[in-house]
Amino acid sequence: MNGPGVDPTATSRDTKGSLKRLARLLKPARGQIVLIMLLTLLATAASVAAPKFLGDATNVIVEGMASSGVDFRHLARVLLFVVALYVIYALASFVAGFIIRIVVQDLGFNLRKTAQQKIDKLPLSYVDQHQRGDLLSRVTNDIDNINQTLMQTFSQVISSLYMVIGIVGMMVWISWWLALLSVLAFPFGMLAMVKVLKASKPQFKAQWQKTGEVSSIVEESFTGHEIVALYNMQAMRTSSFDRANQELFTAGFKGQFYSQMMQPIMSFVANISFVVVAVAGALQVLSGALTIGAIQAFIQYSRQLNHPIGTLASTANLIQSGAASAERVFDFLDSEEMAPDTTAEIPPSAEGSAGTLSFENVSFGYTPDRTVITHLNLEVQRGQQVAIVGPTGAGKTTLVNLLMRFYDVSSGSIKIDGVPITNFSKDSLRSKIGMVLQDTWLFEGTIAENIGYGRAGATREEIVEAAKATGVDRLIRQLPEGYDTAVDDEDGGLSVGEKQLITIARAYISDPEILILDEATSSVDTRTEMLVQRAMNHLRTGRTSFVIAHRLSTIREADVIIVMVEGDVVEQGTHQSLMDRRGYYYDLYQSQFNTSD
Repeated sequence: MNGPGVDPTATSRDTKGSLKRLARLLKPARGQIVLIMLLTLLATAASVAAPKFLGDATNVIVEGMASSGVDFRHLARVLLFVVALYVIYALASFVAGFIIRIVVQDLGFNLRKTAQQKIDKLPLSYVDQHQRGDLLSRVTNDIDNINQTLMQTFSQVISSLYMVIGIVGMMVWISWWLALLSVLAFPFGMLAMVKVLKASKPQFKAQWQKTGEVSSIVEESFTGHEIVALYNMQAMRTSSFDRANQELFTAGFKGQFYSQMMQPIMSFVANISFVVVAVAGALQVLSGALTIGAIQAFIQYSRQLNHPIGTLASTANLIQSGAASAERVFDFLDSEEMAPDTTAEIPPSAEGSAGTLSFENVSFGYTPDRTVITHLNLEVQRGQQVAIVGPTGAGKTTLVNLLMRFYDVSSGSIKIDGVPITNFSKDSLRSKIGMVLQDTWLFEGTIAENIGYGRAGATREEIVEAAKATGVDRLIRQLPEGYDTAVDDEDGGLSVGEKQLITIARAYISDPEILILDEATSSVDTRTEMLVQRAMNHLRTGRTSFVIAHRLSTIREADVIIVMVEGDVVEQGTHQSLMDRRGYYYDLYQSQFNTSD
């Protein structure tokens, strides 16, 4: 399954494949592209024809001076026609450039839209396995580079090809022998250009890969700024940045080094051709084979030929850079997506409030050689509060990720009321579940919008009710803008505990049947924890809830406490029964409170 606009049969591992794929994405703009080509052809024809008529003007002057006098009326007509040609060239070039910008901006818009849609379809495993900065670079920097490449090269390549064909044609018309001499050296220049292009391609690809790495390091430096400062890790972060930045510099330098070789090579070839033409042309004029006007036009064409050939040489490297970005974007768009839902309807047996929740012989590993949960069996009754404890890496968070279907089990089954959760659409399943994470996340918008995010279409009254139920209403009303206060995830005006209360209100308004609290109180102070616990006790009433916590004081009233170690349930029971057993839970509890129960 692929995102919109993605060709499943296409490969993007080489420049040719990437360019072909970009060309397919431009198919909807075929009419505009044809118009661009016609306008460019018109502009090129006007530009190519002008030197010929300038040569005619020169002949009018030379012949007039050699006879009865210059026919200034005829000369004026010729020169006015030349001016008209340049006006046509300017207007056609302007309109073609304007249309190109529309086409390219539309392509960038669609690529970004497709990338955003792709993000919504990515499995959590893909996000976990890639650096955030690199993903951001693919969606932003690489797409922008594709846009810039097309903007700079689209018309230039077309007009340069037209110019080469037109100029060579005019040169052959004036003197096929001089034309042959002019182009003899160019195959050697083209051979050198091909070698340079092959050498530059890996450097441009490395440049954009390193750009993603640098973006990741900078992004981490901002998000982890306080931790870096707290542990005096600035030197280590600087070292990591300097290494990645140096690698980016090296790749960019090598790419630009090869890029800058193109123009001198082609200029050298063109200058050699010009010297040959100048000498041979002079001999032609002396022998009477050509007029002065003809050789003037030919020499002007010869010099004019340098520009499109030089442009093609320079755009070749721009195209390499754009193709390298296209490979990275297409690799992202071709990445594996979440498996499609087996059904969009909730089975009749699961209608209404979620009942028994069971894990039957569930095993899971993030990779085939790394099993996190092994043959887990667990049954939870409707309305029970289940606490999950255990050391880091025991599989606690993985367990709820499987319930949310962020990942699918490797073997076994998770069922609600005896129905495998794979029979639910993911939307239906997740609409039953509310989740509060240890790491708070506020979206850019107002506080009211952040709370209302829990349920589409929530009214202001419902938002306020959720805030009151979770104890955050009083805090919100103390802010100057109240519920209309603008916040985002980086907002420094709210404490971690205050942000946590807002996210809890967001979960409250969704009115979930199953509630998951993943370390929900581990990042808040004692006073805020009391507010959170009060709100959660109200929210948990009549709902099945899972609480993952390191603070064992928050789970003593749980109906069932599950102790997980290395993916296995090693103990299960109430707080008192587990304490009486004096096993793993007892030791864990004692390590926190250092008391006997």
